[in-house]
Amino acid sequence: MQIAHIEASDPIDAMAMFSHTAPMLTITDISYSVEGRPLLAGANAVIPDGHKVGLIGANGAGKTTLFKLIRGELGLDGGSISLPTKAKIGGVAQEVPANEVSLIDTVLAADTERASLMAEETEDPSRIAEIQTRLVDINAWSAEARASTILKGLGFDDAEQRQPCSAFSGGWRMRVALAAVLFAQPDLLLLDEPTNYLDLEGALWLEAYLAKYPNTVIIISHDRGLLNRAVEGILHLEERVLTFYSGPYDQFARQRAERRAVQAAMAKKQQARKDHMQSFVDRFKAKASKAKQAQSRLKMIEKMDMIAAPEEAAKRVFTFPEPEEMAPPIIAIEGGTTGYGDTVVLNKLNLRIDQDDRIALLGKNGQGKSTLSKLLSDRLPLMAGKMIRSNKLRIGYFAQHQVDELIIDETPLQHLQTARPGVLQTKLRANLAGFGLGPDQAETAVGRLSGGQKARLSLLLATLDAPHMLILDEPTNHLDIESREALVEALTAYSGAVILVSHDMHLLSMVADRLWLVSDGTVKPYDDDLESYRKLLLTNDKASKPKSVAPIVKPKKPNRDAILALRGEVRKSEARVTKLNEMRDKLAKKLADPALYEDDKLGEMEVWQKKYAEVMGALDRAEALWMQDLEKLDTAENP
Repeated sequence: MQIAHIEASDPIDAMAMFSHTAPMLTITDISYSVEGRPLLAGANAVIPDGHKVGLIGANGAGKTTLFKLIRGELGLDGGSISLPTKAKIGGVAQEVPANEVSLIDTVLAADTERASLMAEETEDPSRIAEIQTRLVDINAWSAEARASTILKGLGFDDAEQRQPCSAFSGGWRMRVALAAVLFAQPDLLLLDEPTNYLDLEGALWLEAYLAKYPNTVIIISHDRGLLNRAVEGILHLEERVLTFYSGPYDQFARQRAERRAVQAAMAKKQQARKDHMQSFVDRFKAKASKAKQAQSRLKMIEKMDMIAAPEEAAKRVFTFPEPEEMAPPIIAIEGGTTGYGDTVVLNKLNLRIDQDDRIALLGKNGQGKSTLSKLLSDRLPLMAGKMIRSNKLRIGYFAQHQVDELIIDETPLQHLQTARPGVLQTKLRANLAGFGLGPDQAETAVGRLSGGQKARLSLLLATLDAPHMLILDEPTNHLDIESREALVEALTAYSGAVILVSHDMHLLSMVADRLWLVSDGTVKPYDDDLESYRKLLLTNDKASKPKSVAPIVKPKKPNRDAILALRGEVRKSEARVTKLNEMRDKLAKKLADPALYEDDKLGEMEVWQKKYAEVMGALDRAEALWMQDLEKLDTAENP
């Protein structure tokens, strides 16, 4: 856990947009390079006190480096970073040590002031009174309950909280480190992909916790669900500069697309003007009567500050090989029992998997999701019961730990040559390109690849045999948002079965069409949807059984007239959103017209831009009202 202090300086003019809120972090014209390659150049940003901000950008853009610069671990090449005097910065640098201190005591020790006051020994009555008063001021007596709540949210039950840190693996000790920094409540909380070592339940708890966190948060994440529900602004690092967007991720994506469309139109218009002047120069530069005008236009061309057309990022692809079709089911289990040695983990298994199934495994950590994955992938035996597998069934298995098992001194091409001896290099390179690993990455030692590139290589190795079933355990760790969307597309097109374990709600919702709950030593279908599961976890952490397992007595539904009225409100809200979307599209088309950016039409352009901003604001409000009406109707129809 990292704590640092940075002295403050005067905020920059950009704070005018947040005039009602003092800045927590001010980044002014900063530059930083690594081995001559600039990561940041003239970057500026202002984060108001108390804001929750998602820091996003492609893999390798420099997000983690920016965190190190904010913490003072790296020195700037230019510019400045300032915070209020004595502001505390907190973040998870590494897992807690594997010592004999209990989890609860490790977390409590993160509040250094409380720990110091509790440990102080004095017989001075006035000092004792001061200590007691201060302990009350900082809620010291409720500290253990608060620490326990955080640990429980991250997956540790009461008994585990009393165990020593040495009893847990590195991944679990990372959770303890996260719990410690959350408990300490620094003024500025910097979190770098914290959900990478959490399961779905822990990730959803963290979302809810961060949304209510009392201080400023900047979180590096590629999890669309978290970026839509836990933050109120997006800080985008692209082409070495920072751009702040208000609102959650989906709003950022829409705003950025529209901004790029306007930028592309402006660049196209400017290029047309340049081409027109250049054609005049080319035609008349040798003609004496026009030479002066040609020279004048040539100087104008040289002085033009060209608007760069936005470059489309290279598509981050995944191309899964297609297996031949097999007769269903490809796997069937009746009365199955499995576990480790003599220890039973799962029993009463009655499961069927067909080749076109897309199944997400739900359930808290430790309930048996990995055990089921190992059973299905033939890594664990069936201790009792019956399992039928299709003949010649091929299974691809990807688990996050496999990324760490790659040979760091070998290149991706060498990994494929080992897996496919005798296959032509051209074919192996084509395989790598199909997973977004181009010629440069193919010849780069794995140890120098990014986390996302390593994950791509591991996914490629898992799918080389064109498996009929693909088991993916947290496949999106280290993948940026564009790569995650590419993975969704690839899995949607893939003709084999998919068994998916992930904390990424967006991935699960886009891919899975069946949900299995691993709970209480068995596996059963979960009859509700993912959103219901999320609400269940957040409203009642102890409840983990689906409706099919634990019947719920429902109250009587409201009368039909009330439901009809609510349906009418939903239709009105939807019509309002549709109308505003149509208005937005028309205005976007107008703003994309190059003619609007003629010098004599700048006033008209500002009018249209103002109208566009007004419509976007109205659309956001209309969408929020529509969602409220839908929730009211859903509650009325399904109390």
